[in-house]
Order: sequence, then structure tokens, then C-alpha cells
Amino acid sequence: MKNEWIVFLFGRVTVKVTGKGLERLLNVLMRNEIQIWNVKRHGTDTITFKISLDDAMKLRHIVRKSGCRISFLRRSGAPFLMRRMLKNSGFLIGAVIFLSIVFLLSNVIWGIEIKGAKPATEYQIRQELDKMGVKIGKFQFFVDNAEGIQRKLTNNINELTWVGVELKGTTYHLQVVEKNEPKQPKKLGPRNLVAKKKAMIVRMDIDDGQKMVEVNDFVEPGQLLVSGEIGQEEKEPELVAAKGDVWGEIWYKAHVELPLKTTFNVYSGKEKRKYYLLAGGKEIPVWGFGGHEFKDYKAEKNIHKLHFLKWDLPVSYVDKTIREQEKAIRTYTNKEAEEKAIELARNDIKSKVDEDAMFKEEKILHKDIKNGKVILDIHFKIIENIAVGQPITKEIHE
Repeated sequence: MKNEWIVFLFGRVTVKVTGKGLERLLNVLMRNEIQIWNVKRHGTDTITFKISLDDAMKLRHIVRKSGCRISFLRRSGAPFLMRRMLKNSGFLIGAVIFLSIVFLLSNVIWGIEIKGAKPATEYQIRQELDKMGVKIGKFQFFVDNAEGIQRKLTNNINELTWVGVELKGTTYHLQVVEKNEPKQPKKLGPRNLVAKKKAMIVRMDIDDGQKMVEVNDFVEPGQLLVSGEIGQEEKEPELVAAKGDVWGEIWYKAHVELPLKTTFNVYSGKEKRKYYLLAGGKEIPVWGFGGHEFKDYKAEKNIHKLHFLKWDLPVSYVDKTIREQEKAIRTYTNKEAEEKAIELARNDIKSKVDEDAMFKEEKILHKDIKNGKVILDIHFKIIENIAVGQPITKEIHE
């Protein structure tokens, strides 16, 4: 018997033969290298068997000389299946078009729901979504994935602390957390103000409490600056919450080493885009065939899940962008490197002090150029509020 898959591919026919000399006919077929199988006898003068479609064409000529009669009972296999499909092509085309329309509509954005945002913030979010192309009626695989949308919204809208983006079916659901508005000052218990850093006092703006130091005094960390105990010596002190700002002059030292020549990667502006269908961990190219000529490059990939109605299909649409990179060399003169090093040192100090701290003076203590680097030791004079609250825990006795 022939391989069933090959037989199905080329077609097979079930043949009925009646008459005398059936055995002789079978021998003639074998001598002519015509393969038959599933031979069955039905009575004394009837047999049935199966034969390939190609050999069936030769069968009539051989049977005609044998005195037997043949009839074809059943035809099966790919050729006959294709014929039936072509015969019903209108229905088939209609079904394909219908499924295609349902598939496409299942991958269109039909809704955008935003929760947790004030009306003004929601308007900003929808404006930003429009700029990104995330709008009703747009195909999902032509926009960024949920992570990309989330990242861009967070970066572009200052009012947002966090935004979660989730795609459910054909609707994007956004959960928004806005930045907290300044809270109302809470009621403070009795406390002192103490120094959080070593400094020289340059200004004091006290709202409540008794000053324990004066301008130009040097203070150590933890030293009492403003007492929350006020009143006359002969009377019991009144406990209050000391309030105010005590500005101190503080010295910070920074050490910076900056190369005079730096090599880094930049995009050349050339790119190639490829599109795939991802199924079973394998990528099937759809558009953008062939390789690329970039020697140095960076690839970015966006994966979009495909849907059919409410179900996620085991197939994803992949948009891959390959961008060419090239080496760039940045060279500083000695003066430029010194200015850049001071800027880097200043930014480093800013990250260590309060936002309201003020730079008063900077002084280069040591400068050297060694091994292709500019090396600086810099002192910064900073004015910042050094007062922090410390609760009063001791008891007052008569």
C-alpha cells in the first residue's frame, strides 16, 4: 500500500469491477505496474479496490480488453477536495472575508478608559495619547505596546506619579496616580530645632521658640538651635513646637576625573524595519526581508498580541527596528574639560543637598592633567537650612 499522505495529495479512486476473469485482470494490472490496494471480493464476479488517480487514467484501456466492466464508486484526495472548494468558492471566499473582518476588528482600538485622574489631567492624557496615535479606530499593532505607552505618558506629563496601562480585548485601561498636592501642615507637638550638619550660622528666620545660637556661631550636628521651652525662669516653661529656618554655611569637597577624549555611540539616522508573526517561539517574516548592511547597530522590538473577539491568539505581531550606530569621539580642550568637570561636580553636590540650598562660592583646591584626564579637587561653599525637628521628651517639674 502506498504512503497515505502521498496518495491523498495526488488523489485516489475506489473502483468496482464486474465480470469473469477478475484474477486475470489483476495480474495484467500488476504486470503494467499499476498499484492497487484494499482489494475486496463481493460475490463470484465482483471486486472493489483502490487505485491512484494517475493510474485510473490507464485503467479503462486495460479493462476494455479484459471483457470486464468498471465503475468508479468514490473519489477522494486533494485534487477532488480542491475541485469541490472551487465549486463552492463563493461560500469559501465569503467565509474568509468574514473571518478576516472579524480578526481585523478584534485588533482595532475601540475604547480608552482612564481611571483615577482629574478632568484636567485626563484631558492632558487623551491629548498625549492622540499624539502617540493611540485613538479609537486605530489598529493596535500600529501603536506602541502597553509598556511603551506607559513610559511616554509618565515622561511627558508632569502631573503623573504613575500610570498603569493594560490592554483588555479592544480597550485600553489606564489607572492613574497623580502627584500629591501639598498637604496641609499637620499639628506639631512640642519640639526643639537641632543642627543636622556642621556649619556656621549665617541667618535665622525663627517663627516660634527660643533661639539658643546666634549668627556667626559654629554648630555641630545635633546641637540645639532653637528651644521649644519658652517662659520666665521663675515660672514653669511653656512647651511649644519650635518653628523656623536656620541657614548655615557648609563646605563640601568634590573630586572629579574627566577624560579629555571620550568615545561613545550615536545613531546615524539610518534604520531598517522588519515585521514578523511570532508563533511558538518562532518568527515568521511578513515584511522587510533580507539582512542589513549595518556593522554596528541596535535593535528595538515591540510585540503586539493579536486577538480574535475576546480571545488572545497564540500569535503575536512583531515590529522590529534596527538602527545603525556609529562611533563618535568627543574631545575637550583643557579649559573645556575643566568647566565640564566643575559642572559635573556641582550637579553631584546638588543631589546631596536640599532643593532650596544655595551655591555661594566654589574654589579649585587642586588641578592636574594626567593620563589623558583632567583631575580636580573642588571646595563648594553652600548655604542651606540645617534645622531639623527633635521632639521634647523630658518632663517639666515645678
